[in-house]
Amino acid sequence: ERTFLLGENESTYIPLGHTHRLANPGKVPLEIIEVQSGSYLGEDDIVRFEDTYGRAAS
Repeated sequence: ERTFLLGENESTYIPLGHTHRLANPGKVPLEIIEVQSGSYLGEDDIVRFEDTYGRAAS
């Protein structure tokens, strides 16, 4: 498991198939810009392992 902190105007890359989680430890609201690449850009392939926001599991 790897944890790292991104600052303003920084980004990261999450490879296909990697489990990941996001948190905002700061006081300023977080704005996320998600960029997808590849031949399939659908959202129906999301697998939720844990969801503290009550969204439906897939």
